[in-house]
Amino acid sequence: MERASRTHTKEEVMSVMEPLISVWFNENFEKLTEPQAKAIPAIQERKNVLVSSPTGSGKTLTAFLSIINELTRYASEGKLEERIYCVYISPLKALANDINRNLNTPLEEMKKIARQKGMTIPDIRVAVRSGDTSQYERQKMLRKPPHILITTPESLALVLEAPKFKERLKKVEWVILDEIHDICDSKRGAFLSITLERLKAHCENKITRIGLSATLAPIEAIAGFLAGVDNGKMRDVVLVESGTKKKLDLKVICPTEDITALSSEIVNSKMYDQLKELIDEHETTLVFTNTRSGAESVVYKLKERGMENIEVHHSSLGKDTRLDVEERLKRGEIRCVVSSTSLELGIDIGSVDLVCQIGSPKSVAKGLQRIGRSGHGMGRTSKGRLLVFDQDDLVECAVMCRAAHRGDIDRVGIPENCLDVLAQATVGMSLDSRWDVDEAYELIKGSYCYRNLPKEKFLSVLRYLGSKDEFEGVYSKIWYDEEEGKFGRKKGSRMIYFMNLGTIPEEANYRVISNHGSSLGELSEKFVERLSPKDIFVLGGRSFEFVRTKGMSAFVKEASGRKPTVPSWAGEMLPRSFDLSMEVAKFRGEMADRMDNAGILEDMCDEFDIDDGSARSIISYFREQKVTAGIIPDDKELVIEEYIDPSGNVRFIFHFPFGRRVNDALSRGYAYRMSNILGCSVSVTMSDDSFMLGTSRPIDMEKIRNMLNSADLENILRKAVKDSEIFKMRFRHTASRSFMILRNYMGRAVSVNRQQIRSAYLLETLENIEGMPVIEETYREVLEDDMDIKSAKEILDMIDSGKMKIRTIQYSGTPSPFAHNAILSGFSDIVLMEDRSALLRELHRKVLYRAMGDIKEYEFTEEKVIPYFREKLGRIITKDDIVPMLRRTGPLQAFRERGRNIYAYADADRRTVDQWCRELLKEKRIGTAFLDDPHIMAADEIKYYASAVGKERELS
Repeated sequence: MERASRTHTKEEVMSVMEPLISVWFNENFEKLTEPQAKAIPAIQERKNVLVSSPTGSGKTLTAFLSIINELTRYASEGKLEERIYCVYISPLKALANDINRNLNTPLEEMKKIARQKGMTIPDIRVAVRSGDTSQYERQKMLRKPPHILITTPESLALVLEAPKFKERLKKVEWVILDEIHDICDSKRGAFLSITLERLKAHCENKITRIGLSATLAPIEAIAGFLAGVDNGKMRDVVLVESGTKKKLDLKVICPTEDITALSSEIVNSKMYDQLKELIDEHETTLVFTNTRSGAESVVYKLKERGMENIEVHHSSLGKDTRLDVEERLKRGEIRCVVSSTSLELGIDIGSVDLVCQIGSPKSVAKGLQRIGRSGHGMGRTSKGRLLVFDQDDLVECAVMCRAAHRGDIDRVGIPENCLDVLAQATVGMSLDSRWDVDEAYELIKGSYCYRNLPKEKFLSVLRYLGSKDEFEGVYSKIWYDEEEGKFGRKKGSRMIYFMNLGTIPEEANYRVISNHGSSLGELSEKFVERLSPKDIFVLGGRSFEFVRTKGMSAFVKEASGRKPTVPSWAGEMLPRSFDLSMEVAKFRGEMADRMDNAGILEDMCDEFDIDDGSARSIISYFREQKVTAGIIPDDKELVIEEYIDPSGNVRFIFHFPFGRRVNDALSRGYAYRMSNILGCSVSVTMSDDSFMLGTSRPIDMEKIRNMLNSADLENILRKAVKDSEIFKMRFRHTASRSFMILRNYMGRAVSVNRQQIRSAYLLETLENIEGMPVIEETYREVLEDDMDIKSAKEILDMIDSGKMKIRTIQYSGTPSPFAHNAILSGFSDIVLMEDRSALLRELHRKVLYRAMGDIKEYEFTEEKVIPYFREKLGRIITKDDIVPMLRRTGPLQAFRERGRNIYAYADADRRTVDQWCRELLKEKRIGTAFLDDPHIMAADEIKYYASAVGKERELS
């Protein structure tokens, strides 16, 4: 890997270009931009190049200029063949269509110059191949292939399996990955990385890979994703980083003089008034929200205020509607467009004067990408205004603005070893030819996402696809001979692959059914996956309690008068990035030291691009926290605060400002441990800045400090999510990507409802099979993609090492200001339901009450007894803890998770515990007895249980 340090002059670059290209460039541009001056010579030398430069700096032309130059040279020498030379891959169909339009313009201008000057007219053809391309256009491409093919990751994978069309790809010389940051951090990216390795293996030429993006971090990892790996070593890449930063005109706007002094309703109303004023002051404005429903709501609120000539643009709208909005915006016919995420990438929408962001964009990269849509041109200033709702949002936006000026971009996480994507790609490979397992394994390891793939995991995927071993009963998708070490195509798999390819899961709404059997409306899948039994939510202005799901139906019962535990926007929440979260934590420490300094108001306005109202609100917020709690939690000192709600339930607010994904992992870990100690349900309320655990029984706060460590976290989380709604839904997604569940079969679409029913059956059948790749991938996706277990472990390691300290605050009657958001909003997640024995104890208590009257003076309360004895039981940490534990608990079930089982008392994973039990049985230190079901117990106690439950029988 090398960094391009030399900036070439325009004369140097043009001297190696064809005359036609030089003339066209000189007529249209005065000079080269920095990325062009650094990258074009490297592309000319056929080196892999990754270009990172601000929006509007000519990255697209940087990538295409050398390619068009080479194709022009081939044409002048009479060597331009009827084949594809360059593949341009876009993450969006809309961006592909946009590039097609923008690429054809310079090609037409070049043809005009060639005719005027008597030069050879290069007939360079460009075409788009995506899901929207008609059959007629596809046939036309086959007869007369384009020289530059513009496509999407999914379409590229499909054409690699089209026997005739793939021959047109035999001599591809260049591949361009646009907006590479937007694709490399997802399963689409993992699938594309294998597809590129397959294209490399198919091609006779060396392929030059070119990656383009405005925001890249960590650039070395993204370069690895672009170039791939040979024998464990990353292929050579030239990194082109622009030293010129985009000029930014940023301002965080607070709708009032002090946001802490007014109600949220007044703040919201003033915010929309201010937004309308900003739009009226500019010719064209682009407004971004974080959700599609939010975009619709903003348009509605602005129309209420008399705003006209305003449109909404998001991915749920039809293709024709979106294209119409884009074209009208480009022509300057629309004053304002409100969008969620669909316009943040590089689609050409003409000149935009102002970008307004409602609330925090949740990451620096996303903020820069969105704000960069204004002033979209070299040397122009991007003007952005961030409008905020509350104090936490205000702090977040201020910190984001400072990080944006510093160029501190959030790091993307590139997923590794996704087994469902690997299964899909392996089926695609099997359609080509018969593969040697070792050769296929080496090809897959060429992908950066699979460079560390253990061979055993690849073999487990082959066994699953070939329906070997325990996977029998799951329909095979490949032919696989384990002894010979070969696999290949199975009849019918081509149709399955073509009809079901893709990594973006199908989502549908759940029908809400009452306990009387009536239909109440619908909920989105994203919302339902966050629900747990006993959660309260609002639908149609009424409160309901969630019971369970079956198929695509959510069963509920009336909960009139009860407060919702799940906000209506729970399914659409964007998580704040871990890097921005750490910046927020550091900022808190800075404010603790600075907030009483003279001139702090002016300093903050200058340093953080905030107005007076924003600075005043932040200072008031932090001063109130300091006075109330005596401490401001930051990146070095964390706080756990006790709160007792009006109903007498105990709440513990963990002031951990690490973002929702990290807090999701940590909160479930702490809640699982706490529920085991207390023997009751623990609810979880979560945000980017904190999480709150709620329980009906008190616990000593000092015990919470050391309740969790990084070594145990993964095992605990696996147990905590095993029966959750999110696990069931993610299993359907991974099963669908793995072709275990088909979205289309025999040419017909399979409804999401039928997919869900099939998924529930398969999950019940397969969940206890060891090493099942689809189950393992579901755990990986939940823990690493939905949550952020890696960063959560980092935090726990810092707590263990003392780099982060934890302080506790006892309940004083007034919760601290930083705790208000956690208390007032959030959602509940029941980690452990009351078990059968606890319910029986409660019923027995009521019987005694009926017989003896008030027995409180004679008894210890459950709150004291249950935690006391739970703690005395201890936990199974090593094999040698099992026998003493059995003496304390009595017989337990093992080798299956039913009834009173051993796994509830162990921190280790099930596989390890099962191995320990087998060893102890062989050593005769434990034995089994049949008590309705087989139970294990200490060997010397078997005779007593046998006497107690044994029955004498007479033979007749």
